[in-house]
Amino acid sequence: MTEVRITLIGGPTALIEVEGFRLLTDPTFDVPGRYELPHVTLEKLAAPSLSAADVGTVDAVLLSHDQHADNLDHGGRDFLGRAGRVLTTVVGAGRLGGKVEGLSPWQSVDLVKGDRALTVTATPARHGPAGIEPLAGDVIGFVVAPKSAAGRAIYITGDTVWYDGVAEVARRFPARLVLPFAGAAQTRGPFHLTMDTNDTIETARAFKDALIVPVHTDGWAHFRQDAQDLKISFDALGFGERLRLLSPGIPATIEIEETAIRVR
Repeated sequence: MTEVRITLIGGPTALIEVEGFRLLTDPTFDVPGRYELPHVTLEKLAAPSLSAADVGTVDAVLLSHDQHADNLDHGGRDFLGRAGRVLTTVVGAGRLGGKVEGLSPWQSVDLVKGDRALTVTATPARHGPAGIEPLAGDVIGFVVAPKSAAGRAIYITGDTVWYDGVAEVARRFPARLVLPFAGAAQTRGPFHLTMDTNDTIETARAFKDALIVPVHTDGWAHFRQDAQDLKISFDALGFGERLRLLSPGIPATIEIEETAIRVR
């Protein structure tokens, strides 16, 4: 059995505790406010459920990308220095400097602590429709696989829509736990930049044995859907038991076994 403890902090930020490691996704710790980006203004609506001090030190930050404030805000940038390691895109590592490590899609690194180890593999992501790349910039997701139980992998999508890159992740890694960055983020134009309900459903179909635990569905004005929209859709299609919604600040423990997943 592999036990995973997940605490949603807000937006894309979640603390994942597995095999004795503490991992943090896309750190955002600012209070509500506005962010002027080159092509759009983003507005944060909710404070994090835990402060950076509450989280404490982590073994690694898994940063899908650094160029958007809803994935790395001012407080999140300050937090990077507390992490044992910071993994992100190659271009993001060049911008952030210091100890930040850049990974290309399908590149892997190991996190080691005593006799325990995790393999972290960067996965492809597309932050919107085909052709958006020059505007949205590079993004990656992550697969986290305990060395002791490689078949019980965790997939963190990063900011992406459903496309053939995500389908390829499912073919290579039959993850048992998937954290989609949902919320149907929309800034300019009629298209969404992160997974909407349809994308999340396609992801659940591709990872047929996985529990779906959405993040990045709350706290920002440019999100067009929320976790309850996902629940309604999953329930209507008859597989609502595969969806687990997190309450901010309240840890959820997920037990992954060979043939079952339990939440407590």
